[in-house]
Amino acid sequence: MNTNKKYIDQLSIDCVVFGYTHNQLKVLVPKLDFEGDFWALPGGFILQEEGIDKAAQRILEDRTGIKDIFLEQYGVFGEVPRNNLDLLNTLRATNEDKFSALKLKDYTFEWLSQRFISIGYYTLVDINKVVPKLTDIDQSIDWCDIKNLPNMILDHRKQVGKALDAMCLNLDSKLLGFNVLSEKFTMKELQHLYETVYDKSFRRSNFQKKMLDLDILDRQEKKFTGAANKAPYLYSFKQKTN
Repeated sequence: MNTNKKYIDQLSIDCVVFGYTHNQLKVLVPKLDFEGDFWALPGGFILQEEGIDKAAQRILEDRTGIKDIFLEQYGVFGEVPRNNLDLLNTLRATNEDKFSALKLKDYTFEWLSQRFISIGYYTLVDINKVVPKLTDIDQSIDWCDIKNLPNMILDHRKQVGKALDAMCLNLDSKLLGFNVLSEKFTMKELQHLYETVYDKSFRRSNFQKKMLDLDILDRQEKKFTGAANKAPYLYSFKQKTN
């Protein structure tokens, strides 16, 4: 099938998958299966009869194994120099045999080498719930610390920064959707999540007041630890009502 008939021409989706675990924030980054440092965001194309949100859900499910993942659109990227021709020519020059093995037809190469406008989505997931999956063009796919990302193709590194800014801006209102905490959690665990995302510390009393003022938490029973100190309360998110 002619690739440019199956998918919408010159439009793609790139996804920033933030992973949270043990007070660390990471990003899911595939390495392309070519010699050299070619790292990219998980992405894909939009089928002709598919909505962009559905396309993003499909791409993320294919790469993470998670269904009904919460996604937020954070930007559109379409600078004039943003095209794949230079990248494709570099891959062909440095990986001639492997590139030839792809057996790209002329119209496919021409289609892929065009300038693409990319719609960016981000999500925040519990790393322990994700089983990263390789595609045919991936050598590996790994969680990279957000402070130690590899060099990435095109504007993908910039996209991570934009996605992080959007997540920080919207964390209060989108927190329920991410589902990265246990069903019941302590205020300290919630604070650790915020401090990890924002990369800064918060005063305990100020943070607790802020979260209670948001009116998104239900206080549960105390968490028994067996220690002599005062046991902390557990909290859960209030159920959304339409």
